[in-house]
Amino acid sequence: MPALCRECLTRFETGRRCPACASPRIAVHPELWDLTIAHMDCDAFYASVEKRDNPELRDKPVIIGGGRRGVVSTACYIARIKGVRSAMPMFQALKLCPEAVVVRGRMEVYVKVSRQIRALMDELTPVVEPLSLDEAFMDLTGTARLHGAPPAVMLARLVKRMKDEIGITGSIGLSHNKFLAKVASDLDKPRGFSVIGQAETMDFLHDKPVRMIWGIGTVSQTALEKAGIRTFADLLRWDRRDLTARFGGMGERLWHLARGQDARRVSGHTPVKGISNETTFHDDTADGDILDGHIWRLAEKVSGRAKAKGIAGRIVTLKLKRANHSLLTRRTTLHDPTQTADRIYRTARALYDPVAGEGPFRLLGVGLSELGPADTAVGAGDLLDPDAERRERAERAADQIRARFGDKAILKGRALR
Repeated sequence: MPALCRECLTRFETGRRCPACASPRIAVHPELWDLTIAHMDCDAFYASVEKRDNPELRDKPVIIGGGRRGVVSTACYIARIKGVRSAMPMFQALKLCPEAVVVRGRMEVYVKVSRQIRALMDELTPVVEPLSLDEAFMDLTGTARLHGAPPAVMLARLVKRMKDEIGITGSIGLSHNKFLAKVASDLDKPRGFSVIGQAETMDFLHDKPVRMIWGIGTVSQTALEKAGIRTFADLLRWDRRDLTARFGGMGERLWHLARGQDARRVSGHTPVKGISNETTFHDDTADGDILDGHIWRLAEKVSGRAKAKGIAGRIVTLKLKRANHSLLTRRTTLHDPTQTADRIYRTARALYDPVAGEGPFRLLGVGLSELGPADTAVGAGDLLDPDAERRERAERAADQIRARFGDKAILKGRALR
């Protein structure tokens, strides 16, 4: 059976250790040399960058987040063992893991590292479809002749180079379509390399929970459970028409996924239509101060991504989910594009004020769309807000200071709420 050493990249036949370097970190699968669709997911990306840049944190639990009234952006695997999860309130995370080191995120640094990783992926194939800063699909069909090696070898080389040259680890999922590649990448984290072949697809999925499907959240899972659907085996018992009648477009998709079918192509040329960030609260809240702090932090994240990509947007969107899971979405179109956190925040805050009394809320999101080049954000003054231009100059100056002295060099008071 085909086998690959993930340390020295030696190809050999089945064995428990590499015959060249004796490493037990091997990938073995009958379809190892034939599969071409991959998903790469960095391991606890933000926390890994912080540990790389501060070796004193290497063996400590690290949480990326804000003050005690903030939420967890992400956590390293040591903290996750204690039960810490993304979007968890900081006070709860610190109860579970009081010894954790809390670090404020440095979006500019994460974007820079993400670009370095993307450059390595681009060397493998022109068909790279990023999902976020730390994960992407790749289609390596037809690249074996170019590289003189099967896709599996090149993917193992990719994560090895990520570790050696950039100091960040990642996990690989390799399969015959996007759905299964993404599932595979999460099977053996961190530093995983998992393969789901075509021949084993149905047996692999049979007893797996449907919540492993990307996009199945709490609401969808509850609806499926009410219909008696908890596993892929349950899905297979449903007729295609009945699934579609009950769940609409999602039912059609579920029918195909239950059979391991996913016809979506990896797209390397999908334009960015919008930038958004959202957070789900562990406990529903109507506290205006807490929500205001979250609006600011989300506006900062959206702004940071826009600045990193060199784009600006004209439409600001606020998304709120009530305790009963009903959604409130409000948006407004600006006279001219923006990428500044101050303007995104003030616009989103103005959208929030009229609906503040409709809480409590369990989710909050801020987005920026109708995107264009950053040079379209002219930064013109506002007759109704004469201080706007001054605040924008201050924000640009603060960006330069953070770029030079670090993300913690300047903080706004509202970021601590």
